[in-house]
Amino acid sequence: MSLEPTNTEAIRVITRFEASHGIPEAMRADVRMLGGLLGQVLRESGTPGLFDDVERLRIATIQAAETESDEAFERATAIAESFTLERADEVARAFTCYFHLVNLAEEHQRVRVLRERAGQPGREDAADTVATAFAQLRREVGDDEARRRLAELRFHPVFTAHPTEARRRAVSSSIRRLSELLTQHDAASPGGAEERRAVRRMLEEVDTLWRTAPLRAQKPSPTDEVRTVMSVFDETLFTTVPHVYRRIDDALRGEASGHDAPVVPAFVRVGSWVGGDRDGNPFVTASVTREAAEIAADHVLRGIERATERIGRTLTLDAADTPPSADVTAIWRRFETAQPDLAAEIAKRSPDEPHRRAMLSLGHRVHATRTGGGDGYGAPQELLDDLRALQRSLIDAGARRHAFGGVQHLIWQVETYGFHLTELEVRQHSKVHAQALAELESGAALSEQTEEVLEVFRAIADIQKRHGLRAAGRYVVSFTQSAADLAAVHRLAGHALGADAPVLDVVPLFETFADLQAAPAILAEAVRFPEFRARMAATDNRLEVMLGYSDSSKDVGPVAANLALYEAQREIAQWAKASSIRLTLFHGRGGALGRGGGPANSAILAQPPHSVDGRFKLTEQGEVIFARYGEPAIAMRHIDQVAAATLLASSPTVEQRISGAAERFSSIATTMDAASRERFFSLVGADGFAPWFATVTPLEEIGLLALGSRPARRGLSVESLEDLRAIPWVFAWTQARINLAGWFGLGSALEAVGDEQALREAYREWPLLRTMIDNVAMSLAKTDERIARRYLALGDRDDLAAIVLEELRLTREWVVRLTGGEGLLENKPILQRAVQLRTPYVDALSLLQLRALRGLRSDAAQQADDPELRRLLLLSVSGVAAGLQNTG
Repeated sequence: MSLEPTNTEAIRVITRFEASHGIPEAMRADVRMLGGLLGQVLRESGTPGLFDDVERLRIATIQAAETESDEAFERATAIAESFTLERADEVARAFTCYFHLVNLAEEHQRVRVLRERAGQPGREDAADTVATAFAQLRREVGDDEARRRLAELRFHPVFTAHPTEARRRAVSSSIRRLSELLTQHDAASPGGAEERRAVRRMLEEVDTLWRTAPLRAQKPSPTDEVRTVMSVFDETLFTTVPHVYRRIDDALRGEASGHDAPVVPAFVRVGSWVGGDRDGNPFVTASVTREAAEIAADHVLRGIERATERIGRTLTLDAADTPPSADVTAIWRRFETAQPDLAAEIAKRSPDEPHRRAMLSLGHRVHATRTGGGDGYGAPQELLDDLRALQRSLIDAGARRHAFGGVQHLIWQVETYGFHLTELEVRQHSKVHAQALAELESGAALSEQTEEVLEVFRAIADIQKRHGLRAAGRYVVSFTQSAADLAAVHRLAGHALGADAPVLDVVPLFETFADLQAAPAILAEAVRFPEFRARMAATDNRLEVMLGYSDSSKDVGPVAANLALYEAQREIAQWAKASSIRLTLFHGRGGALGRGGGPANSAILAQPPHSVDGRFKLTEQGEVIFARYGEPAIAMRHIDQVAAATLLASSPTVEQRISGAAERFSSIATTMDAASRERFFSLVGADGFAPWFATVTPLEEIGLLALGSRPARRGLSVESLEDLRAIPWVFAWTQARINLAGWFGLGSALEAVGDEQALREAYREWPLLRTMIDNVAMSLAKTDERIARRYLALGDRDDLAAIVLEELRLTREWVVRLTGGEGLLENKPILQRAVQLRTPYVDALSLLQLRALRGLRSDAAQQADDPELRRLLLLSVSGVAAGLQNTG
């Protein structure tokens, strides 16, 4: 990977480094080109000598990584320390730009591979697609049962505004434009005018990236966060999801796809907490929630309107060959009556083209729905009825390709997104509800907080009236610790609106270790409440339960948390099955491995029997949203993979393997649980741990980054971890290159078991353990002990540092022994390459961050407000996040 070095020694070092990691030639060419453009920009736009200083530090960190020499590492450290603060600032910015370009090249390579597979018959039929999952189900349960399960398939990602996206939106937009230019460059003839034009425009865009301030000047508002998420829908998801359905239908039905009715349902539903999640965020108010719903509705209605007009323009089917049905004629007559002038204009442009006229009239009605016109639709079902009437007319007239082509795509879009786009969910802490009820039922004057709680229910009711029940109906209760916490929501809704209270699906969120254990009993009591019984009766006995990965991991450590989550899911699923309840488990998985992240499809196939049953819902946040859904080809592949795992998770073979392994290795789980918790508490329970943690990581400074509207912690003190949110807990350890939240305690857990042969067998046959160890391997691969030691040295607690380093050694040793080979990720070579290629460059930024952190820690009273040191630290935080590709 190159910034186009001119020094012969630099070229030799970089070439050897690239070759040793087997980077694909096409990707190498992309990185060299983009890196060369960045080098040109640094020479043209940076201060004198910047390019040479960047090269010096880069070559030094590569040599330190290659040789693992302390002398080489000290040489790299000395270079980082030698820069003036102004120069260090520029160097940090340069490495951050470089990471953005490398990440872009890697994404482009993934897209290139996906497109190559799609162009080769049989290559696209990978083992983890819905088509192959359906084929396996048919073999195991028969055709009718497999079709029933396919018809009920549901994948429900929920986008959150958790502040883990370190990039500014302006930076993301620049990278997206570069991605489009890379695609144009690939398509251009080598050496031709189009290729030169693409390179010239890329150089201009790289210059823009360099000159764009990498740090936000101020925190985004909740409405800003809503609009940021909307960009994913506008640019990718709205058009991509129906293509996912089509690709699956193509694979399942072959040539019949597009000619006959599809067998693939609109199985994606997209939720959002952006503008609805007020737990710990005082800036999310009832008015923000209303505005979030309006923004989302405006975006989807614009999309449907454009799609309707586009399809309408193609339906130039003459009435003589393709006569309309009575229903289509009636659609047109109603429009003529309601909008005679518009109807006359459409008729003039569409002579003897009845289906075109009808479709264009639907577009005008969608426009009226968006703008509040009198002829708008009252609900998406009305539009679906018209579209299906038009589809039937085309079928009856013999135009089946039109009926099951563009018209079907539009039907899929409306089924998926309705008129609301995202199913907006409200979340609030149980303590806030308790305080509000206490005020309401004591007769005392209501506080501002309680008035706001009541106004939220009024906002939900208004959204439901305007956009339908799907637009806003779920109410998530954080830190649910009793059935009374759930009943409180209905009582508050009654206080707010009486008999006009909105329809609510109240969703408990079990987060701590103790709450997970208490969950089955709490649920058994809650479903006896009249409000729960009535809602479940209206929804075919459906119930949704959310599980929190973040706080449980911070509570007892990642190993015990994973085991507790599995056990809670198993017990809840068994209770639901015995009670004939159709359960949906909602997984609060973060993007980072310390927050339950990792490959979603692997996690799904490790869930307890009956806990998935064809329905998978999870949170997606920050950088994960853009990584998984920001590029159409990658989004299609991700959705297909997750849907396939969701469909396959309830197959007899998978369920038997999971339940059998859990029973066979239960003693191992018991031993691991106890040992990991004991080790975790020996660290976090030590006197002074919380302030020490804040000293040896950039925890305090992370709170200054304008990542999101939500405060970094619930209180002001770092004397206790209880008030610290899970995101900064993970983010801070990640920045210190320790990643403790993702692995700590696993080494002690495996050592307590001790039987390597039994553990190897468990790793092979127990999906839960395999997923856990593979995720820890990734977390460890992004850990750097040499740099971690320097962070730990910032705190005057050799005892705590020793615990961390010893557990790191033990965990790495056991993970390598169980996964095979001599190093981490040797069983996942592509992932290993991606991590190893970035390591020296992340090291460079870490050295700059350490320099800034030492300065800020050296004399807190005098240095705390040093703006240059603080800016350097924040720049390095942004760069390390880009390099490691995960934050919190």
